[in-house]
Amino acid sequence: MDHAANGQPTDGPAVDEAQEADEGSPVSRALEGIREEVAALTGGRVADYIPELAHADPDTFGIAAVSAHGRSYCVGDAEHAFTLQSISKPFVYAVAVEELGLDAVHGHVGAEPSGEPFNAISLDERGRPENPMINAGAIVTTSLVGGAEGRFEHIRSVLSDFAGRRLSVDEDVYRSEAETGHRNRALGYLSLAGGVLVGPVEEVVQDYFRQCALSVTVRDLAVMAATLSVGGVNPVTGRRVVSQRTARHALSVMASCGMYDRAGEWGLRVGIPAKSGVSGGILAAAPGAFGLGVFSPPLDEAGNSVRGVAALERLSDDYDLHMLRTPSEPPSPMHSVTRAGGTLDVRLRGEIDFLAAEQVVSRLAEAIDDARVTSVSVALERVSGLSDAARSLLAAELTELADAGVDATVSDPRGVRRA
Repeated sequence: MDHAANGQPTDGPAVDEAQEADEGSPVSRALEGIREEVAALTGGRVADYIPELAHADPDTFGIAAVSAHGRSYCVGDAEHAFTLQSISKPFVYAVAVEELGLDAVHGHVGAEPSGEPFNAISLDERGRPENPMINAGAIVTTSLVGGAEGRFEHIRSVLSDFAGRRLSVDEDVYRSEAETGHRNRALGYLSLAGGVLVGPVEEVVQDYFRQCALSVTVRDLAVMAATLSVGGVNPVTGRRVVSQRTARHALSVMASCGMYDRAGEWGLRVGIPAKSGVSGGILAAAPGAFGLGVFSPPLDEAGNSVRGVAALERLSDDYDLHMLRTPSEPPSPMHSVTRAGGTLDVRLRGEIDFLAAEQVVSRLAEAIDDARVTSVSVALERVSGLSDAARSLLAAELTELADAGVDATVSDPRGVRRA
């Protein structure tokens, strides 16, 4: 990827050519097969309530995927530019949470699915918009970011970090929405009257229109989604954009509210945290796996891309991307367990989370009951990651071994200490 000398994203491609996957790769062929099948779908209509969007070619259709390692796979109209629209919402929400904290943000906006259209007047019992993924909630969230001075440029900067390149505003779409977006202004004034919107309504709404008019490709969507899916680090640029916890919060709200009044159906059939936009884009983030972007302008009655929904349902089904998928059996964190004399040697591998650590400490606890074991050696050289919960469990078990008179050592301790 091209970067300026200060490390900021430039206007170059979002994905370095070295990270581009071969068009003939199995993943690219799989995406192309789905695209060809889904392209035959008819139905839906191009959004026209923002007049400029009505000019979109209904046959445009692109799909992109970016892996957790930053590999990019694109098929169809992958370089076609369109505007983010509501896909901007989870990212601005992430900015607000990162800056203010979860509780402060949710003092202004709820976190419950509205079950209503994206532009509905939907307030909870405290007078807050139901969630930050509907227009009312997103306008409030925008008002919380930064200050009136430079608010939009700050939003643009962070969303550009998510995409890995500097994003530009489609001025025609921005003007079209600014001239006709009176319902959004009404939602802003309603939120101001309820005491949850910060700042002058017109300034906030104009910044909201601008964030919605940021221009992207499906490749950009996939990079942005991948950044959330791997915990806030852009897998292409290697730069941390938001904290792991903030990324998790954004994914959580996307999972429950990102597809408007089709969120329940989406969770059942696709099961990937996602956000759609009325320009025809859908962004989906399969946690720990892939970021996905699709674009096809014709929308269903809920405002979601007809082909985009179908493509992502196929991807989820065919490649087991549902977030509630379960393995046939829990993966073992043990690379090897051997005993030589009185020493038990345990070598671990892979990602050690709470579940994996529970398996490890259960195995180590057996040494306390085995009089033949006088020492335990735990090796972490093959471990790719160690969660805080796993570290805490392992530390506690080391203490128990020591208290039982078993000499316990850890190579490559990664912060594991006796409690």
